[in-house]
Amino acid sequence: MQKNKIQFHATSLVFFALFMLTMSYAAVPLYKLFCQVTGYGGTPMINKSSTISGEFGDIKVRFDSSTEKNSPVIFKPQKKTIKVKIGENSLAFYNAKNNTDQTLTTMSVFNVTPLNAGKYFNKIECFCFEEQKLSPNEAVEMPVSFFIDPSIKDDKFINDLSEITLSYTMFIRDKEEYE
Repeated sequence: MQKNKIQFHATSLVFFALFMLTMSYAAVPLYKLFCQVTGYGGTPMINKSSTISGEFGDIKVRFDSSTEKNSPVIFKPQKKTIKVKIGENSLAFYNAKNNTDQTLTTMSVFNVTPLNAGKYFNKIECFCFEEQKLSPNEAVEMPVSFFIDPSIKDDKFINDLSEITLSYTMFIRDKEEYE
């Protein structure tokens, strides 16, 4: 009877030690999950329903614009944000107005943030691909046709991304003439 009691205690201690070892390896992922569910410790809560709707989900695209300092051109997006379905073609517009009495040639460069999302943001047609001539006091509407590649959902670093910013800076190619 004494021998059975010792074997029971020894077996219990071995299983307890194995259980504690297993729990020490599981502690970090379990704590991370706990924090994501409760928001504990400043961890953002994960809400899949806010980013997933439809087959691939929706994502908000924010549009931004800038010009050179003291530029005579007004340049801005028609809408600051739109919600697009991942994988579907979307269309946005920027407006530019030449506030001089001279013809100006402009060129625009773009940037996508976060940088990791840039490879998934595909422009089909864009005014940034070519120079734009703006006649004196002319106002133009410039389209950007784009889609977000569905493989963005497979990128473990940004698969829960909810917003992408497309930013353009417009430069004037023939500055000397208006200065």
